[in-house]
Amino acid sequence: MSTLPSPTVKTPRFQRSAALLRSPTFLIGALILLFWVACALVGHALVPQDPYASDPLNSLTPPDAAHWFGTDQLGRDVFARVIVGARDILTIAPLATLLGTLAGTAIGLIVGYFDGWVDNVIGRVIDALLALPLVIVALLALAAVGASNATVIIVIGLTFAPITARTVRSAVFAERNLDYVLAAQLRGENAFYIMFAEILPNVLQPIIVEATVRLGYAIFAVATLSFLGFGIQPPSADWGLALSESYTLMAGGAWWTVVFDAAAIASLVVGVNLVADAVEGVLDR
Repeated sequence: MSTLPSPTVKTPRFQRSAALLRSPTFLIGALILLFWVACALVGHALVPQDPYASDPLNSLTPPDAAHWFGTDQLGRDVFARVIVGARDILTIAPLATLLGTLAGTAIGLIVGYFDGWVDNVIGRVIDALLALPLVIVALLALAAVGASNATVIIVIGLTFAPITARTVRSAVFAERNLDYVLAAQLRGENAFYIMFAEILPNVLQPIIVEATVRLGYAIFAVATLSFLGFGIQPPSADWGLALSESYTLMAGGAWWTVVFDAAAIASLVVGVNLVADAVEGVLDR
């Protein structure tokens, strides 16, 4: 007598992945991100012009067949610089987000688990830091230590850490008195094992959502700092730096030196936010 094969049981992880792939919001955001990631990885191979080559005789040329996005005040091809400019921002922003997520998660686990005076002291410090405008804090820090790619990563990451810490702290509060935590305490497990091996896997969802949201903010923060002269430095083709160098040319009619870089920043932030919204919607089900 033959037996029918048992149906495949779909795990919650599989169901969430399938739901993400069916989400138009996620697919549109992912396509935008994949485009800019491809530009960051192989941008030099995709552009017909050298993004760093100056041609003063062809400066501020409007978009045409030779220069699709026109040229800037030094005669550099704007299209090539927009495509290649994705590299720095898509290196710095994800690394800053990763640093902020790791630091904030560790702080949030410690504060949420120990509570008491630990929460009172560190929690008040977090609240004080969150009361300050993050861009102002970043500007002051970069003015003190000097601007470089490494310092931008560290400063943005550390300014995002308190926000992530507050999110993780709230999630740990909801977990620390559950049976599995009490069982680990009765087994004599040390506090750090309980925090990182027992509680952390159960609070990953809000951490993932927070990280995707922070990535969008990090991209905007990097562009803002570069625009203000405290972020990525010349001769990079970074979009924020390009806006800083060219925004005064708008008054003279050279709109193409600003519009395409601004559109690149906007599209990347929109793509990240679409992915973040889709991920949050699926994980909250």
